[in-house]
Amino acid sequence: MLRARPRRLAGALIAVAMVLAGCGGMGGGGKRAKAPATADAEAARNKPNLVYVLTDDLDWGLLQYMPNVKRLQQRGMTFSNYFVADTLCCPSRATILTGKFPHNTGVQSNDPPTGGFTVFQQRGNEQNTFAMSLQRAGYRTALMGKYMNGYEPTKQQGSTRTYVPPGWTEWQVTGLGYGMYNYNLNSNGVLRYYGRAPRDYLNRVLSDKGVDFINRSVDTRRPFMLQMSTFSPHAPATPAPQDAKSFAKLKAPRTPGFNEPDISDKPGWLRTYPQLSPKQVQAIDRAYRERVRAVQSVDRMIGKLQATLNAKGVGNNTYFVFNSDNGYHMGQHRLDEGKLTAYDTDIKVPLIVSGPGVRAGSTEQRFTQNTDISPTFQELAGVKPSQNTDGRSLLPLLQGKSVRDWRISAFIEHLGPKFQKNDPDLPLKYGGNPPTYAAVRTASELYVEYQNGDREYYDLTRDPYQLGNLYAQMPAARRTELQGVLGAYRTCAGAACRKIR
Repeated sequence: MLRARPRRLAGALIAVAMVLAGCGGMGGGGKRAKAPATADAEAARNKPNLVYVLTDDLDWGLLQYMPNVKRLQQRGMTFSNYFVADTLCCPSRATILTGKFPHNTGVQSNDPPTGGFTVFQQRGNEQNTFAMSLQRAGYRTALMGKYMNGYEPTKQQGSTRTYVPPGWTEWQVTGLGYGMYNYNLNSNGVLRYYGRAPRDYLNRVLSDKGVDFINRSVDTRRPFMLQMSTFSPHAPATPAPQDAKSFAKLKAPRTPGFNEPDISDKPGWLRTYPQLSPKQVQAIDRAYRERVRAVQSVDRMIGKLQATLNAKGVGNNTYFVFNSDNGYHMGQHRLDEGKLTAYDTDIKVPLIVSGPGVRAGSTEQRFTQNTDISPTFQELAGVKPSQNTDGRSLLPLLQGKSVRDWRISAFIEHLGPKFQKNDPDLPLKYGGNPPTYAAVRTASELYVEYQNGDREYYDLTRDPYQLGNLYAQMPAARRTELQGVLGAYRTCAGAACRKIR
């Protein structure tokens, strides 16, 4: 695996930052993070800042309604083939934090014993996040919004009630922010309740806290990493008061797969689904409008953070990253609202990066995954990623460099979970819970193997919306090749994952 050398990059990154236009607590279980030694502090001042906006269940189609995100695309690089390794919130976020596939984090669902915050912690993952690496490198680190499923400050679970994971200098997190009101925010180990007033709207609260963190961090003359982790536009997709009546005539996109007329070729779990009724279609349209409304506050947050960076004079030395933990389907293949499938609606999500040395208005088509976020943040901070990381740093791609042997496929795994009754991703409400599967996505193919023996294969060159399952007509040689790739992915770890193409 090729990696740029952080020491050689430091000076170059700063020089580029001076000429390019960019985007404009407590941690470690409650212990105050120590300031770096004088020599380390001087070196740390020369490092770039990182702002990471991670949304929840945001699909590609919503970007057209987010003007600040579109401006971010104009300033930076759009990764057009970025895929998540699991289309469920908690497994995806565990992968983002650690750079490891779900089968290596042990977080394969939202709830114990196969996932959730408890499993993430018990498996030692908190010691191997990018936050730990960056904090050791002299960064001030902050997480605001959503951590992962099962971390709920309102629960009476002893120290878990106000627990602050290691690696975070500042912690402003709630576990039950889906409704955007009536939540407890764990503010650096102290619970604070927010009610129903307009000022309590969660994205507004987080936006103000993010601005405050940037201002204070710049004043300390230390680099910082801020992760703004929104609940929006996850259902129920509650918009801010000023957005509640906007986009009144919008309807969900009627793509070729919407309410698919013939699903007789689909796997057994989906094949018996009836076509959506007019009432269901109307409900999907209403939900789509709410999703568009809900992301308006996220877009304003992005604009406000960028303006703060520029006002403090650090916009040119800040990498700004916009991303989603998974996609979302709305009526495709006769499915109601939801995720969890191996189709592009759910696995292919936005990743946009601007910052020092990133070519404005560029598009990167090489295959990337959420396993790559953690090593990328580490390398941007001058930290060498661990050899145990399953992903690869995207820094060479951001710098427009030629990289040998880059992957040409993406791996997706899904554990058909037994959802708890109060799980916000309950498929009985939002549509579609496939049995356990593993899938590989290439530039022109989607191949899926279900644990129950069902198979899917799509020729994406001719069928980009995955309408016709061609597994029965699949060439035997290609079937063998993809089975081999999938088999290698299923059990890989570290360097072995990075070698799979």
